Amino acid sequence: MTKARRKSNARQDRVPPDRTKSVGLRIIGGTFRGRKLQYAGDRRVRPMKDRVREAVFNLVGPAIRGKHVLDLFAGTGALGLEAVSRGAAGATLVECHYPTARVLGANIATLGVESICRVVVADTFAWLAQSPPSSTLAWVAFVSPPYDFFVSRRDDMLRLIRAVYDAAQAQSILVVESDQRFDAALVELADPWDIRDYPPARIALCRKTTPSACVSANP
Repeated sequence: MTKARRKSNARQDRVPPDRTKSVGLRIIGGTFRGRKLQYAGDRRVRPMKDRVREAVFNLVGPAIRGKHVLDLFAGTGALGLEAVSRGAAGATLVECHYPTARVLGANIATLGVESICRVVVADTFAWLAQSPPSSTLAWVAFVSPPYDFFVSRRDDMLRLIRAVYDAAQAQSILVVESDQRFDAALVELADPWDIRDYPPARIALCRKTTPSACVSANP
């Protein structure tokens, strides 16, 4: 057998890597602090960096407790599950990529929070347009899409952010993660934005004080 043939056979005999093993993603606070989440480094998924996630939850503070989380573009669910760890009443997590949604479901099962967390496998834009969410509880809504969406789908993102704010109950909190190419001030809301930069991330947070005109229903 030639040397080249032996190398080719060796490559074929290798065991494929585990695509859902944990590669360092973890819960950083609350009841599940230190618990690892599955994430294989898929480029379609961009979990918020630990330092930015910590900063976001410092900004939200104790207001997370008792609220329902709406985690749009959920990926592995790091934001929604972090919120549940810190006292959120439950979470609806929306993810369109089926393999990633399966990993998200596995992370929910690992933490044992299936009874309060719901995974919606759907395109976020279409889901919001067809089935606008509503809740008797105030939300913490995380909008953390691929950064390119703020350029390639700019108008869609503006409408989505506005729709989430309009549907939310008073005392809800809207958190948008983008990069420096997007200015959340383009979405003029009744309540002010609190904008913080953690390069390359930009976090825009809005606390809704005005009542929602939407009819409430269970999340």
